[in-house]
Amino acid sequence: MKKKLKDMNFKGKKTLVRVDFNVPLKDGEVTDDTRIEAALPTIKYLIKEKAKVILMSHLGRPGGEVDESLRMDSVAEKLANLLGKEVSKVDDCIGDEAKKAISKMDDGDVLVLENTRFYPGEKKNDDDFAKSLAELADIYVNDAFGAAHRAHASTTGVAKHLEAGAGFLMQQELNALSKATDNPESPYLAIMGGAKISDKMEAIRSLLDRVDYLIVGGGIANTFLLAKGYDMADSLVEEDMVDLAKELMEEAEKKDVEIVLPIDVVIADDFKEDANSKIVDVDKIPKGWQSLDSGGTKTLEKYREIIAKAKTITWNGPIGVFEMEKFAKGTNELAKALAEADAVTVIGGGDSAAAIKKSGLADKMDHISTGGGASLDFLAGKKLPGVEALDEVEPTDFEELE
Repeated sequence: MKKKLKDMNFKGKKTLVRVDFNVPLKDGEVTDDTRIEAALPTIKYLIKEKAKVILMSHLGRPGGEVDESLRMDSVAEKLANLLGKEVSKVDDCIGDEAKKAISKMDDGDVLVLENTRFYPGEKKNDDDFAKSLAELADIYVNDAFGAAHRAHASTTGVAKHLEAGAGFLMQQELNALSKATDNPESPYLAIMGGAKISDKMEAIRSLLDRVDYLIVGGGIANTFLLAKGYDMADSLVEEDMVDLAKELMEEAEKKDVEIVLPIDVVIADDFKEDANSKIVDVDKIPKGWQSLDSGGTKTLEKYREIIAKAKTITWNGPIGVFEMEKFAKGTNELAKALAEADAVTVIGGGDSAAAIKKSGLADKMDHISTGGGASLDFLAGKKLPGVEALDEVEPTDFEELE
């Protein structure tokens, strides 16, 4: 079992915390602070335990060099507002400037380091860069579940050089997702949406060993429907994945897993909000039109029927272009059905989380993950490098989170 906060002594210690503050920005302002809020229980606990709290995160994709628009200043400002206390920020994440700022910290102070991805060594998991990060602290906490599937210097490399444990958010994510992977109550339904089958292939293959039903929607469903011989007209499809889709459907049949594909879909004559749209059966998509929402009337009826039977449900990826109101119905109706389900409901991060929040039903779900890619890898049975790198302790039951 991985070391937890309660297994560690933080008093007076320089505590380097990897958080996931990769938040959306507009005109230099944070537009969604969900990820910052998710890290607050760990940060507040460390403040209470009299640690010197040193926070590090990546932000955006600066490509290993300084990008003025991706500095952590607005993130530090937002965190200070949420904590109701002063938060310092330094313009580097390693070296003398960072060390100097840390040397001035009192117990319970909070400091935000600069964007780790300003250094190419971050994504390369360069050991020299990891050592430079480790030199700043006495102890390491990883609370960035959203980055746990990446073997980067700040998520795995630094853990080789310091005592390393999991923060509250990391614990919470692992507990919740484990419910869906370790002996889930049957019938187990997985819902897989999103644009591309290539992004979800391994997860789908792995889920076939565990689920009773697999609902496939969104752009992924188009490729499956093409593999079944339907003419998808101008819909987004991955032609090079058709053989794989056939293979997965054959595998599902052998394992007695029902793959549920759309029966009817919402189509449009252009990829825009004001396009002409209508609902048609999947075998009647006219030339020049494209499927933008898997939630046709008959399809949603079938989905509701299966959701009502399920006892464990995981959902990763919207089943339509939910950002456009006209093509969000399928995703929204799916969210409503899950909210009413008598099942453990676990929502993968990323677009699925955004869709659930947009529908106003987030509080009806058992767990909404903060990590899209990480939750997908976990559900696919993959080891997460950011978790594997943490120290082991003798197994005890996870304490209830405060």
